Amino acid sequence: MKTVVVSQRVDNYVERNEIRDAIDQKLTLWLSQAGYLVIPISNQLALVPTAQEIGFHDWINSIKPDAILLSGGNDIGEFIERDNLERALLTYASHLELPVLGLCRGMQMMAVVAGVELKPVAGHVRKRHRLKGQITDEVNSYHNLALSQCPTDYTVLASSEDNQIEAIQHQHLPWQGWMWHPERELNFSDQDTQRLKALFK
Repeated sequence: MKTVVVSQRVDNYVERNEIRDAIDQKLTLWLSQAGYLVIPISNQLALVPTAQEIGFHDWINSIKPDAILLSGGNDIGEFIERDNLERALLTYASHLELPVLGLCRGMQMMAVVAGVELKPVAGHVRKRHRLKGQITDEVNSYHNLALSQCPTDYTVLASSEDNQIEAIQHQHLPWQGWMWHPERELNFSDQDTQRLKALFK
């Protein structure tokens, strides 16, 4: 069974003095139903370890994942430890040419790492969009930021009706970004699952 390392959102519970990593159980279910073993990664691994702590490279080299998924949630810059962890995951995946899927914020992180700025966008929160391009599905939308342009070394797979970039694919690496959340569909889309399997093959 192939293993997929999944990044997690950060939730700050001030009243409990707790900062938690979290992953939607439906995202785990979607990946599991597609046949993958899900391994969440702690954002704490992005911090510089002491001599007694396991660091990112120790952890990832012991796991040796077959693919990486950058999940949604949190704006980039909101929690630096998550930003740093996902940057490290992309660097690791680039060196080994591992498949990567970025969902919503995950796609934004792929673009930001490639040097693209994000821009505010209206009408993309709790909406549905028809896509045009290589992908023509109807998808959900939960983002108020969009890519200002297509990153270098990527191509656009799909755009929304108002011409916002909704999916990208790396030209040399097995990487894709989708701005929608496949795990938030009432019934998982067969098309999304087939695209996932094709990417992670």
